[in-house]
Amino acid sequence: MEETDAIQQLAALAQAMRLRVFKALVVAGPEGLTPGQLAESLEAAPATLSFHLKELTHAGLVSQERDGRNLIYRANFEQMNALLSYLTEHCCQGAACGVAPGRCAPTKPSTRRKAS
Repeated sequence: MEETDAIQQLAALAQAMRLRVFKALVVAGPEGLTPGQLAESLEAAPATLSFHLKELTHAGLVSQERDGRNLIYRANFEQMNALLSYLTEHCCQGAACGVAPGRCAPTKPSTRRKAS
């Protein structure tokens, strides 16, 4: 993944409604959701939702498919995983972090002291 792609995808997710839409589509899985289902579950106005779906689609995080008279939106899991891989590519400077793949946690203890 190129840095510019990562920036575009992160920018698309850096808005509350778009993040909610994307999370809803991730939860829905491969079946996806129609705009009506999304609007109802997220309590969003259709015009607003349309704008946010367009932004997510443009960033490559969401795909759209026509099914008869309906549009079905789906999370693009390949792109989501590519973004996560890009963000964690050099986790812990290449050393094993001791956590499951896809989860990066520093191995150094915190230097903060607890308040007494």
